[in-house]
Amino acid sequence: MREDDAIAADPAGTDEAVAEDDVRVDPEPTSPSGDDPPREQDGEAVESLRELVVFLVDNLIDNPEQAEVVADQRGSLVQIQVRLPEAELGKVIGRGGRIAKAIRTALMIAGSRHHLRVSLDIES
Repeated sequence: MREDDAIAADPAGTDEAVAEDDVRVDPEPTSPSGDDPPREQDGEAVESLRELVVFLVDNLIDNPEQAEVVADQRGSLVQIQVRLPEAELGKVIGRGGRIAKAIRTALMIAGSRHHLRVSLDIES
């Protein structure tokens, strides 16, 4: 191959052939702040994350009707707040925070399937 042909085949002059499989396609552009408007399916995902917390908390405490679980979405971040009576707080947090950590881990995994970051606050 002549030098002129190499330049025509590779304008950068690196003498590397570019295969058709090497063509890169950029993903859909996102907003610079990362706060994309919530989509319909995100609303369903947020509700399913809230229901997961309700299920777990209701099975840990004695009086499930006293628990209040609120989910709020801001872009790709979902913040879930659990409000409990002081007497029930220890049952959800657990010794050394082990149960709360396990709930947060389950939420992180469930949220990652929908490309959402989830935080959990437990309050009295």
